[in-house]
Amino acid sequence: MITKRHILFNILMLTVPWLSLLFLGKRNIKRYSFASAIIVFYEILNHLYGHKRKWWGFYDKKKSFIRDELPFSIGPYMPLSMWLLKYSYGNFKKYVLLNLMCDGLFAFLFINILKKLKIIRLNRLNHLQFFIYLHYKAYLLYGLQYLYEKTKRSWSFIKVSGTKTI
Repeated sequence: MITKRHILFNILMLTVPWLSLLFLGKRNIKRYSFASAIIVFYEILNHLYGHKRKWWGFYDKKKSFIRDELPFSIGPYMPLSMWLLKYSYGNFKKYVLLNLMCDGLFAFLFINILKKLKIIRLNRLNHLQFFIYLHYKAYLLYGLQYLYEKTKRSWSFIKVSGTKTI
């Protein structure tokens, strides 16, 4: 049985981050959505693996990936990825620092708050392992965005040079 607290948490986790994209700008959403969508797909695969290995546990009985883990992937993950890329893409040190702060806050502080709210707890991972689980994907996101930008530039060069006449 899912608790009202868990339902409210899932609704907030799905709506608030996505509503924040209204302030990101259409151009930035278009620019960063490809890499962010791929990393969300990868995150879903990671959640499936973690769910199978019982790295964390939800307090509600009758386990459900769709109700428990999926809102974490599609809720804050993609919008936060786009915001982080907007404010730090092109400055790798700033990007890493922002990701360290966000992942650290979630792994060491927010997860404890969720435990006190009886939503989720870590089972087979300690806080440092969970932080590493969260953080390594930041480098994949940056690499995907870099490749996307590089490919986009080369395609625009081909289009421009292909239409020139001598």
